[in-house]
Amino acid sequence: MTATLPDKPSKPDKPGASASAQVDAVEVERALAGAVEGEVAFDAYTRHLFSRDASMYSIMPVGVVFPRHGADVAAAVKVAARFGLPVLARGAGTSLAGQTVGPGLVIDVSRHMNRIIELDPQARTALVEVGVVQDQLNRAAAGHGLMFGPDTSTSNRATIGGMIGNNSAGSGSLTYGMTIDHVRALDVVLSDGSTARLEPVSEEERARRAGEPTLEGKLYRELPALVADNAEAIATGFPPFWRRACGYRLDRLAADAGAGRDFDLAKFVVGAEGTLVVATRALVDLVPRPAHTVYAVGHFTGTPAAIAATTDALACAPAQVELMDKTILDLSRSKIEYAGLGDILKGDPGALLFVSFTGDDLALLKTKLEQVSQLWARHGHGYHTLLAVTAAEQSALLKVRKSSLGLLMAAGQGTRRPLAFVEDTAVDPAHLAAYTTRFKQVLDRHGLQAGFYGHCSVGCLHIRPFVDLADPAQVATMRAVAVEIKDLVAEYGGVNSSEHGDGLARSEFNREIFGEALYEAMRQVKRLFDPAGVLNPGKIVDAPPMTEHLRDAALPPPGPLRTRLDFEVVGGMRAAADRCMNIGLCRKSGPGVMCPSYIATRQEEHSTRGRAGALVKALSEPDPAAAFGDERLHEILDLCLMCKACKSECPMSVDMATLKAEALSHHHDRHGVPLRSRIFGAIRTLNRLGSATAPLSNLPAGLPIVRKVLERTVGITAARQLPRFQRRNLIRWHKNATRAKQPPVLLDRREPAAGTLTFLADSFTTYTEPHIGQAAIELLQQAGWQVQLAATGCCGRS
Repeated sequence: MTATLPDKPSKPDKPGASASAQVDAVEVERALAGAVEGEVAFDAYTRHLFSRDASMYSIMPVGVVFPRHGADVAAAVKVAARFGLPVLARGAGTSLAGQTVGPGLVIDVSRHMNRIIELDPQARTALVEVGVVQDQLNRAAAGHGLMFGPDTSTSNRATIGGMIGNNSAGSGSLTYGMTIDHVRALDVVLSDGSTARLEPVSEEERARRAGEPTLEGKLYRELPALVADNAEAIATGFPPFWRRACGYRLDRLAADAGAGRDFDLAKFVVGAEGTLVVATRALVDLVPRPAHTVYAVGHFTGTPAAIAATTDALACAPAQVELMDKTILDLSRSKIEYAGLGDILKGDPGALLFVSFTGDDLALLKTKLEQVSQLWARHGHGYHTLLAVTAAEQSALLKVRKSSLGLLMAAGQGTRRPLAFVEDTAVDPAHLAAYTTRFKQVLDRHGLQAGFYGHCSVGCLHIRPFVDLADPAQVATMRAVAVEIKDLVAEYGGVNSSEHGDGLARSEFNREIFGEALYEAMRQVKRLFDPAGVLNPGKIVDAPPMTEHLRDAALPPPGPLRTRLDFEVVGGMRAAADRCMNIGLCRKSGPGVMCPSYIATRQEEHSTRGRAGALVKALSEPDPAAAFGDERLHEILDLCLMCKACKSECPMSVDMATLKAEALSHHHDRHGVPLRSRIFGAIRTLNRLGSATAPLSNLPAGLPIVRKVLERTVGITAARQLPRFQRRNLIRWHKNATRAKQPPVLLDRREPAAGTLTFLADSFTTYTEPHIGQAAIELLQQAGWQVQLAATGCCGRS
């Protein structure tokens, strides 16, 4: 099999560069398999899953490698270099600007490289592999009263490596800054496959390293001179606002040199989006975890009124000030899991402003809440201020605030989606009101609707206009708006990207943003670190137009398929699967249920978004019914428990249980219904017969030969203990209890409630674990309910 790499951005100074290259993917796969301990996957489905991230872009890679350690990463980079393949390191794949899609070889560090190597409470540092998830690190640090400062809204799946590549921040950046402010040292793989330890070094140590005849030595030799030669461009070319996640941080090196500080390449490569090095381990700072966080939630008639109140909020020295507009609030009301918010808000606010204070003195924090409330009242800001001190008072508020992106994404219809292309600008908060007003005027002039939310305390609003990328006219409108907003933010001295990075969405504009001299200096940086241009090309410098590689435009029309279930309400079965926008909530490992198979395997294909992506691929084939017969697709869908957690927890309400049921029906049409499925499909009948013949029916389960036969024919591992049939099943117990008519003992000694409750008993609770159902029914009866048992049909759980 050969794979064609897409055209690379022109690099006139790179001799021998060709517009496209034919790569023997089979040879690359074989070479990688022999070089790394981790897994290698070059099949069409894996490649499709890793062709997307949470952005509006899609680029098909040649293959994916899942390294187990840093040596695997180095080996993979060397193999890729031998074949002339670009290399892209990837964590959770939640980037919003297209940083984590690209041609060539994807290195997924999230599956295996997720160990916390050392946590030093005294030094307040943690040494971690780059696949460690932010919440994972915070849980480990919490026992020592510490945490990782940058607090992204995707903390339950965002990896530390991804945060370093992006220079991520969050709602607490007013207090804790950005990721660059918390990185002490990095273990990295350079573009030639060599390894290096990047850390602050003295001038003497820099000179020593510069003497080495290696790529690392070259960096220490030539980068200081590059900074000195471009001192004026560096001093004048960067946007003046501090919250920057764009370009290469030559300003940091220049400032360190001017102040006589150590030469620090670790901080320099933060935010480079994997275009300069591939990080494998990171030594990061931890900060004290505040004992208390309290909120003042201002209610306003609209977004302008809320933004106008930001100055008074900042005067009270808060930890953060967050905005949520009416679009987000109205969307939350349509979701049952956010119903609690409506119970605590007063009236119908057009916008909310969340002002938080953190610390260890709760009394002082309450005083600050009163201070901001009184200040707003004195200046006529808002019509109500809700004070939320306890976790119970804050729960509903914070749940909606953290889910703003997901709620907005769920409002999309078909290919008309809220897109991230002007969502990350930031200006000084003093200009935010005027800037937002003019921003809204640009959207109105182009007829675009958008939701407004984000970090008022640092002048960053995440504004996502709804755009249909399948419509060429809408694509043209999108670019026109991007150009206007880029010019508008420059007028206010702001930045085009303040925490989500450049990626494919904004890199095109960097020459104009930074100026010719500084941009050329950044191109020199890229050539110095990556002479062959193999590390995540096309990001930050030498980027394609932002309208290339668009996800929806790249999909062919869906093939014809007659479904048994009705998907027309969402535009067909492919549209139902393609609702997934890859924000990756199904990759979380914290509270909630979604997605149990991913939690167990940590494999992308076993997440809800992985399965949705696989179905999109199958449904895009000329004959989807035939594609459903593919055993690789069946393998991806097989571990889905059809628990429907995604239906309620996924912000896009992707219903994988329904999609899998439809896909399986077509698979069975082609291959027949396997014995295993027939047995589990008849589980209620088998359980009923087993219960009727117990205890004799339990004897075969203890025979090794029976277990071996079951493992070989049905796929039930012999290592698993089988459920034991109970002769006194739940139905018999309930009949006897009803016949005896024993009055329940009430928990609070009140009269029974005037109502009847129906208890739905599944096949397992009824026949193999009746004690669970019995306890539940008795508890309900003691609470005053009359309980009816519904146990006549199959629950369908198997």
